[in-house]
Amino acid sequence: MQSTETNTNPAAKSLALFCKVVDNFGDIGICWRMARQLYVEHGITVTLWVDDLLSFQRICPQVHIDAEVQEIAGVIVRHWRDQQGTFTTADIADIVIEFFACDIPPGYIQAMAKCEPRPVWLNLEGLTAEEWVEGCHTLPSPHPSLPLTKHFYFPGFNNKTGGLLREASLGHERAAFQADTPTVAAFLQQLGLTEAEINSTKVSLFCYPHAPVTELLKVWKSGDKSMTCLVPEGVTSEAIAAFLGQPSKAGISGVHGALTVRVLPFIPQADYDKLLWACNINFVRGEDSFVRAQWANKPFIWHIYPQDKNLHHVKLNAFLKTTASATASLIALSHAWNGVSHPPLDWAEIWQDFQADLPEIARLSTQWQEKMQENGDMTSNLLKFVNTVRVASQKDAV
Repeated sequence: MQSTETNTNPAAKSLALFCKVVDNFGDIGICWRMARQLYVEHGITVTLWVDDLLSFQRICPQVHIDAEVQEIAGVIVRHWRDQQGTFTTADIADIVIEFFACDIPPGYIQAMAKCEPRPVWLNLEGLTAEEWVEGCHTLPSPHPSLPLTKHFYFPGFNNKTGGLLREASLGHERAAFQADTPTVAAFLQQLGLTEAEINSTKVSLFCYPHAPVTELLKVWKSGDKSMTCLVPEGVTSEAIAAFLGQPSKAGISGVHGALTVRVLPFIPQADYDKLLWACNINFVRGEDSFVRAQWANKPFIWHIYPQDKNLHHVKLNAFLKTTASATASLIALSHAWNGVSHPPLDWAEIWQDFQADLPEIARLSTQWQEKMQENGDMTSNLLKFVNTVRVASQKDAV
């Protein structure tokens, strides 16, 4: 752990992060990355409250699903079973974060109100490029009956928001890995890839079940270039099983035409980052893998979490309008992949146009990544805001 001398908010020593798992891996993925960064880079004592330890274990094998309290990589993990519980002021962290508007236990809130000074309470919202978040970022929301104020905190894509989650060493680690061809090959071999698969065009596939996977597999197997599709076990199982002619299980692979599909086990977050770095194209879903794909410096397609009345299409188009890497072909493929475009669709033409644009998309992706770095990382930005709130509270108390 680094010295706390680098902490942007030395007065805040502890943080409680509450996570309810809705999207099986995105929610806990974001919270786990953030918790580790808070501890490693800022010296914060973090308690991560999470309701679904099984999903957590899929991306962090060290998790014991039967443990009420455990410490992993310096982070205290508590199984959040229900809304019950009595808490004292000694149980309350200096910073309290509810992820994506989850309701934290009423007893915890009651104890927060009794603290002096009171903790900084944040609602860490979901990532979107929609312009309205700029006006809502850091807005206060007074509690209706207790002397507490909660602030909304939005990650985002410009300096009017909180920025994107990114560890300080991420860029260096990614560049070093991608520049080391033998290391990349050894990593892929550990996942079961053959030499031919390593030398082919590699696509990682992480999507929701309703994605039009079958259509793309048909195009890829009929192509003139060897492709290897790497898909985690349990993801789009029906379409993958139909291609393989057998149940989709980790370690299974199949070949049809130019396409090899290989099913991978779920892997720890650090290895998933390496998978994104090692592949030529990445299909990602939700928020966590979406952000990591942007730092991978490779072309990617986002499968957005579905919402009622197709509100996710608005969110998708806001990002495509914002990002510098969205060529016409990438927009067309993104729309087809997310159901914005309606049948009949010529998937072969959509893919060919995208494939032809890959060098330009890769160049623009590098520019986009550099632009996002200028906004600072979300965790550090959040702690700076916390410090501002604490200082203002101290002045009000005088």
